Amino acid sequence: MIDDTTAAGSLKHHFLVASPWLSDPRFHGGVIYICEHSEDGALGLMINQPLGIHLGEILEQLDMQGGELDIPVYTGGPVQPERGFVLHSPGREWQHTARVTDEVLLTTSRDVLESIGQDDGPNEFLVALGYSGWGEGQLEEELGSNSWLTCPATDDVLFRIPIEKRYEAVLQLIGVDLSQLSDSVGHA
Repeated sequence: MIDDTTAAGSLKHHFLVASPWLSDPRFHGGVIYICEHSEDGALGLMINQPLGIHLGEILEQLDMQGGELDIPVYTGGPVQPERGFVLHSPGREWQHTARVTDEVLLTTSRDVLESIGQDDGPNEFLVALGYSGWGEGQLEEELGSNSWLTCPATDDVLFRIPIEKRYEAVLQLIGVDLSQLSDSVGHA
């Protein structure tokens, strides 16, 4: 990943909140954490939509320790739903890790899952299958059509707020009351 945290207009380490006017039902009520955003596009993971499976099930399927782990796995988004992503706090180094910020890393290699299963992984983490992606200019177009609201991300919402409260927590960060929104948000 390119370190574009200071790039003008980058939404890296921001939350996207699906507005009521987003036409894609897969993102209704969704909160997406943006891991990368540049002129080439964006990549993010949905952090509040559990798949209904637990990490222990995945670890068992991969013949790893940790089958007892009752930790939800999220749908990160509709792109490559068979591919795993782990957002986590710093700690050991794993094979395929990209730094989003100094406090948030993204790993796509199996070794982080092995470490988690052996109770030797990062202190804070979430596991997602698939990701949310946008091509060049696509996210900016969607933002212009009121599909998303944005705000800087916090580690509290990312790792510590209960799943069912993350949408509301991000709306509070933005200062938005959904009942007060109109479909003309963002237009003068």
